[in-house]
Amino acid sequence: MQKEQKIATRDSYGNKLAEIGEKNKKIVVLDADLSGATKTSIFAKKFPERFFDMGIAEQDMLGTAAGFATCGEIPYVSTFAVFAAGRAYDQIRNSICYPKLNVKICATHAGITVGEDGATHQMLEDISLMRTLPNIIVMSTSDDIQTKWAVEEISKINGPVYLRLGRMAVSTIYEQGQKFEIGKGIQIGEGTDATVIATGPMVEQAILAQEELKEKGINIRVIDIHTIKPIDKEIIVKAAKETKKIITIEDHSIIGGLGSAVCEVLSEENPVKVTRLGMKDCFGKSGKAEELLKYFGLNKEKIIEEILK
Repeated sequence: MQKEQKIATRDSYGNKLAEIGEKNKKIVVLDADLSGATKTSIFAKKFPERFFDMGIAEQDMLGTAAGFATCGEIPYVSTFAVFAAGRAYDQIRNSICYPKLNVKICATHAGITVGEDGATHQMLEDISLMRTLPNIIVMSTSDDIQTKWAVEEISKINGPVYLRLGRMAVSTIYEQGQKFEIGKGIQIGEGTDATVIATGPMVEQAILAQEELKEKGINIRVIDIHTIKPIDKEIIVKAAKETKKIITIEDHSIIGGLGSAVCEVLSEENPVKVTRLGMKDCFGKSGKAEELLKYFGLNKEKIIEEILK
């Protein structure tokens, strides 16, 4: 892990979107008056004729994206996750997922790592909302390399995608050329003492815990679930059979998110006890991202504490 190379996945998204826009002329980008924050402004500067600022009208934006898709374009729609998944849920459900239209919803500023914007903007329910919808792929990427791969890969898929992105800068975990596949998790390490299943910015915290525990003679494996729907059942069941403890961690509510998805898999395939780390049926608070992670127990220290119990 390259701890000195930190970049927010929203930045990775903006940079890659402008790059693939050069190659794929069918890509159009819609934003809701937040292009500076979502980084779609990079695309807008290069391709102003294919960029549409819809104003503070997220529901209209998703409906317009559906219209673009029916005309053969590939719309990438961006705003904060709280508005994308929350305010425009009805349009995503009925105008995009029901007819299975080719719309890419790339939602930034997800989770408590939004920081000082506080509880009203810290979207903790979007994975839960999105993964219950038929016909949609739900993704949450962990670093710059993986995010750039996802932004391009979803352009090749004909159907709805929800890509969850963050504001907080995170370490670069993967090397250039790392192979990813939608619906397939990534195992990091071969440890058998415990497994930490993580998604998004929590993958970095899981790896930091893994490194610290190794110095104590405890070997754990980390599983990066970048695709929450469809989820990689095989890698989860394998971990449950081969390791002594399963812990999930997410910058999201433990209700309906990654932890719930993992429990659903294991309850049917290989029942074991699972400890879920995440937001425990509560809203967030305003503060610096790192302080909030510590306050709510979404960091390497909490992972280590749970494994040492």
